[in-house]
Amino acid sequence: MIKALMTHLTRSVFVTPVVAVLLSGINQAAAQRLSSNVLPSHYTLTLAPDLQAATYTGEETIDLTLAQPTKEITLNAIEIAFQFVTITAAGHEQMGGVSLDSDKQQATFIFRSPVPAGPARLSIHFTGVLNNELRGFYLSKTAKRNYAVSQLESTDARRAFPCFDEPAMKATFDISLIVDSGDTAISNGSMISDTPGPGAGKHTVKFSTTPKMSTYLAAFLVGDFECKAGRQDDVDIRVCATPDKVALTPYSLEVAKFALHYYNNYFGIPYPLKKLDLIAIPDFEAGAMENFGAITFRETAMLLDDKTASLNAKELVTVDITHEMAHQWFGDLVTMQWWDNVWLNEGFATWMENKASAVMHPEWNLSQSVASQEDGTINIDAQPTTRAIRAKADTPEEIDQMFDGIAYGKAGDVLLMIENYLGAETFRKGVHAYLAAHQFANATAEDFWNAQTAVSHKPVDKIMNSLVSQPGVPLLTFGEAVSGAVPVSQKRFFLSPSIQPDPAQKWTLPVCFKGSDGQKCEILTPDTTALRIPKNQFLFANAAGKGYYRSAYAPDEYKAIVAAAETGLTPEERINLSGDEWAQVRANNAPVDDYLDLAAALKADPDSQLLSSSISGIAAIQNRIASSKEERDALAAWVRRTFGPEYAKLGPAKPDDSLGKRELRADLFSLLGSQGHDAAILAEANAIAEKYMADQTSVDPSLGQTAASIAARNGDAALFDRLQQVYESSTNPELQEGALRLLALFKDPALVNRALDYDVSGKVRNQDEAIQFAIAMGNEESRAQTWKFVKENWDKILPQLTTAMGSYLVGGAGAFCTVEDRDDVKSFFTTHKAPATDVALHHAIEEIDGCIEFRQLQGPNLKKWLAAQPGM
Repeated sequence: MIKALMTHLTRSVFVTPVVAVLLSGINQAAAQRLSSNVLPSHYTLTLAPDLQAATYTGEETIDLTLAQPTKEITLNAIEIAFQFVTITAAGHEQMGGVSLDSDKQQATFIFRSPVPAGPARLSIHFTGVLNNELRGFYLSKTAKRNYAVSQLESTDARRAFPCFDEPAMKATFDISLIVDSGDTAISNGSMISDTPGPGAGKHTVKFSTTPKMSTYLAAFLVGDFECKAGRQDDVDIRVCATPDKVALTPYSLEVAKFALHYYNNYFGIPYPLKKLDLIAIPDFEAGAMENFGAITFRETAMLLDDKTASLNAKELVTVDITHEMAHQWFGDLVTMQWWDNVWLNEGFATWMENKASAVMHPEWNLSQSVASQEDGTINIDAQPTTRAIRAKADTPEEIDQMFDGIAYGKAGDVLLMIENYLGAETFRKGVHAYLAAHQFANATAEDFWNAQTAVSHKPVDKIMNSLVSQPGVPLLTFGEAVSGAVPVSQKRFFLSPSIQPDPAQKWTLPVCFKGSDGQKCEILTPDTTALRIPKNQFLFANAAGKGYYRSAYAPDEYKAIVAAAETGLTPEERINLSGDEWAQVRANNAPVDDYLDLAAALKADPDSQLLSSSISGIAAIQNRIASSKEERDALAAWVRRTFGPEYAKLGPAKPDDSLGKRELRADLFSLLGSQGHDAAILAEANAIAEKYMADQTSVDPSLGQTAASIAARNGDAALFDRLQQVYESSTNPELQEGALRLLALFKDPALVNRALDYDVSGKVRNQDEAIQFAIAMGNEESRAQTWKFVKENWDKILPQLTTAMGSYLVGGAGAFCTVEDRDDVKSFFTTHKAPATDVALHHAIEEIDGCIEFRQLQGPNLKKWLAAQPGM
């Protein structure tokens, strides 16, 4: 998941200690899988980090079973120095030489005499470096001290200790950490002993044996972490952070307690450990990581002040925790056989995070957020270089790039659709059957859908196989309904009208129609030409908005849907309708004014998530289609005229306003300020932002943060200074990271330059630097200046780019919209490569090409529509 530039190890044979001879000429894409002849069963691992020197020593034994006699045993290792290796088998011990292959990230231990088949034990002494790359065993820093922490997914356990670093090679672990006196240590198991030494100023913390698990789920953390403790369902739960932030952990503790109880009941399989730790880490590139029994988080993904946090912050923390805790079953208890099926981990956890969080907080209406997120995922899947849910992944770089919107979003959406089709309880029984059959082992996609098929007696296997094995999203086109049936055809949908789909590509799908007495689902096969429909006043073919497909209707049918949208559709269905219309505009199957007219028709909708979706479309029209200042100003005037009265209806904020009303006010405020350029809103934004930054309890946090964003876009040096000071001094991660993000929004060229210089000054953590560049490139006013800075300062930027951050930066360049800029972006990143960003570059180029095409096709329609508006 989190990777950086691969570094080269060296090779030697029959030398102890190891002497280096550089390898060359190895094909990076060569097969990197380990032999099935040697299978590990148990690791005994002791690590002793030196936090000041940023090094560590390690000792381990690995209990093995050999299927055949061999003189060589190959496992994974990189950036590790070996002192010596021995093996004991059949009562005989012998020393081995070490041959290192850096390109395959493997170490081969070579013995003079064959090791017989059967049980054996490897003993290894090694040293390593606590790196600054946010992967393996690495340094995480605060202003006061260093911490040693781990991040091993997907293929970085091999950077921390020699191991059989493949998900199917599960084993149990006994982990011990030798740490400085006064420091604490955390690992997967419960602490079973804490003894002085070895040596002065040290103590050894030993942890209980883990369940059988994959290497990437091991965890070890060292420092002065402090924790809040609780207990749920006979499991000890701790939520830990650095001492200055432990006061921000109580909210997360309550979420963890709720989620543990909920999952125990839902899965019907109790959480398999005696304890669960959640730990916030200062330097952490991922959002979070599901290490078995010791989940690690970026601070903003776990820590918040319940009294001042925005709804968005609470939602993010809640779903991050419920996501990672779902992994304790999906991913940890049952693990995919290989990384091509990583969706079995990430898709399940994405689907489950929303399910659990919605039960905990029904007032949040998370199903509307899920519908909006699905709409975004479908647009990703409508790009030419999308991939199938299950796709080839052999090398570490290929595996890294599997952690994308398809593995998380599409896979989760497919599961949501299947659950909607089968019914919640039938689906739950299928999930239980799958987990019970494969616990502490590995599984494939077929294992899951076969379990669901057996439980439901419905064609889940055919449905899921067609969705998991094929890339892209279906477009279902419905004709005029006649005599209780409607004609239907299907084809692959692309956002770009210039791409013609393969007519042979078809899916098997459940299509759920909205009926007067509930939804009725029919199965669409590649050969289906018509479907039965239930009685209803209008035809709507995506009941509950959970189908993973786009819908298009005959003109009269569509008019009936729009006419009944506010009264006859649920909020989720209205979000789906709006998304389908936007997709038709993008594909040039409808003029842009159809989308704007629909947005106007839904302007009084009380659900903020629908407005939020509309804002995204309006912003895209303003930034991607409008090609002149006059057009952007005219569209801004339409925004003010259309949505200004809706904002006025809400009136001034009151303490007793409902949650929905507060969120709607913030969204309308954002639309009128950012897209409408309303002078009164801009002035109000400055006042609200000033009040909010002085006292976070004085303003509704959603409105306060929205106002701060608008103020920053129009801000001066004094505001810049204040935000920079908040970032450097605050101990609240939400405020700290929020202030940093706002620095990337300023439009004044001098302040843009200040922000860019600040990004490479060393004061911005490398987990954030590339995100700042991507945000700045997303702004029309700062895009060219930021891009010029990136190119001129590439030598400073590249060393800070790990895999995910490189993808953020390269992907941010997709905000351009001209042929010249596209060619420049492509040329630069072709000759200045960032690690594991090939896919990100393809997507960026597609985004630019799509924008160019979109503007050419819809620009005349927008101009004509604007000219017809009152007052234009």
